[in-house]
Amino acid sequence: MLVVTLVLAAVGFGLLVIALMTGSVIWAWGCIAVCVVGAVLLLVNALGARTAGEGGSVDTRSAGRGAASEESPVRRAPRRRPGDRNSPDR
Repeated sequence: MLVVTLVLAAVGFGLLVIALMTGSVIWAWGCIAVCVVGAVLLLVNALGARTAGEGGSVDTRSAGRGAASEESPVRRAPRRRPGDRNSPDR
């Protein structure tokens, strides 16, 4: 649906250019109508995406990251300095 919105925006821009070149109000109203349709489609798409996200669908990418991982901080290995034992630069 976003591609349709982009196409409508391009058509609206074309109609705007034609309206400015010809000085005709009919082309300008056509531009306004096309842009309003594109804006409505964009709004419907945004609201549809928002309600789909709230519908309880589970994101499988974050399924492994539960409350337990939020409670325990990630431990990182200490940085090695060039003079330390077991340093890979020796």
